[in-house]
Amino acid sequence: MTFVSKEKIFSRKWFASYTLITIGAFIMAAGYVLFISPYKIVPGGVYGIGIILYHLVGIPVGLTGLALNIPLAIIGIRILGPRFGVKTVVGFILASGFIDGLIMLYGDAPLVEGDPLLSSIFGGVFIGLGLGMIFKARATSGGSSIIAMILTKYTRTPLGQSLMIIDALIVLLGLVSFGDWTIPLYSLIVIFITGKVIDVFLQGFSYEKTLFIISEKYQEIADMILKDLNRGGTFLEGKGMYRQEDKKVIFVNVTRREVALLQDYINQIDPNAFVTVIEASEILGKGFRSLNEKVTD
Repeated sequence: MTFVSKEKIFSRKWFASYTLITIGAFIMAAGYVLFISPYKIVPGGVYGIGIILYHLVGIPVGLTGLALNIPLAIIGIRILGPRFGVKTVVGFILASGFIDGLIMLYGDAPLVEGDPLLSSIFGGVFIGLGLGMIFKARATSGGSSIIAMILTKYTRTPLGQSLMIIDALIVLLGLVSFGDWTIPLYSLIVIFITGKVIDVFLQGFSYEKTLFIISEKYQEIADMILKDLNRGGTFLEGKGMYRQEDKKVIFVNVTRREVALLQDYINQIDPNAFVTVIEASEILGKGFRSLNEKVTD
């Protein structure tokens, strides 16, 4: 979900955003044309519907996507407010044009003949990378995401769940249309890989860990974190469930390399300490990537 852009027209940031949208739309279109559509794989969304109609009655995939996206964008703006902006409209227009243009130039033969599994994998990578670039430019893909937002508004269903329901229905429509059980299975592979690639593109590979440390020697551990690791942290107030004793919980973020060092230090100070290590998908702030760098990147 994105709001109306406040970028100054023809500014450096404006050019960067629309360059990302253009390249992203082309890569996404290549994923559909070269890998997905030739095998009749239906990975949800308006272009999934377009693939069904293309193989059943010959209507171009991009044209179907455009025909569905325009009224959906209008309805979305009327119901949800102007959250999409010009960039989203430009994004789905470019994607539709690139899809039909590539089909005209390349045809509808798959890039990898006789291997729908490999095509599903690389189709998901291409679509995920393209969508990631579009999302990076603060735009959306339109289509089923707009329907999901409207469904969420009136049913209080979580947005992710609404989107999953809608895409699942489109995948099932592909099964009914083509009568092939392998199609929804390949479609699920594409949807899964697409989501993972989008996450990696937007957040990067995570090398950071978050630790919660409970120990009676919390001050010694905190001093070690500050002096030896040169890291900061936060004391959280806690209470034990069994004895109802007040406890200090150390909350700290470190790199993957520092986890082993920290665990070794803690063991030397308090072998009975309780330590929870969790994966941090992204850490922004002092000592890591700054929030300003993330937002203005």
